[in-house]
Amino acid sequence: MALNNQRKSKVSPVTALVFQGGIGVVGLLVILVADIPVQMSGAGLLPSVLYGALGALCTYGALLLLTQIPALFPDNLDRQMRGLHRFASGYSWFVLFLLSVFAGVGEELLFRGAVQGWLAVHTDTTTAVLAASVLFGLVHYASFTYFVIATGLGLVLGLAYALSDSILLVMVWHGVYDMVALFCLLRFPEWFGISGHPEDQD
Repeated sequence: MALNNQRKSKVSPVTALVFQGGIGVVGLLVILVADIPVQMSGAGLLPSVLYGALGALCTYGALLLLTQIPALFPDNLDRQMRGLHRFASGYSWFVLFLLSVFAGVGEELLFRGAVQGWLAVHTDTTTAVLAASVLFGLVHYASFTYFVIATGLGLVLGLAYALSDSILLVMVWHGVYDMVALFCLLRFPEWFGISGHPEDQD
């Protein structure tokens, strides 16, 4: 189902999906070449899926509440949200679903599976979680506020992986979080200070 008032994105769906999927391929190759131990579903298959989905909903809900506190973040997210809205509104819901799945699987393979996994073997769990989370934030850098939020999300996912021994759990957590975030951004843009035609608000 196409989005209402859909505009063609500057990045084609195939390019976006290949890029996002490529992150997972890189992560998997690093894991295989470096022989990094990855815990697949220590909590069990069904619990990993359920707890991952629940964690995503709770994390996104908490973030929405935090953004309503005045002056909590060093700068506002309006510009980043408008940019993300323009990007996402150029794709169908199916493509956005696939992008969310690819992000959940691929980025968790790279950051939690490869980076955090390698550091956990060569340092300690705390260092591994912190370093992988900061790197995750830097890769998603769009502003200092966005970096803080992405790093915070990385910490949550890193801790969840360390405590659950389930890469599947954090894959589901990340993927569902992205799906919910995109759905809310596109269906309720006024929550993020976007009204009318966001392309005219630059």
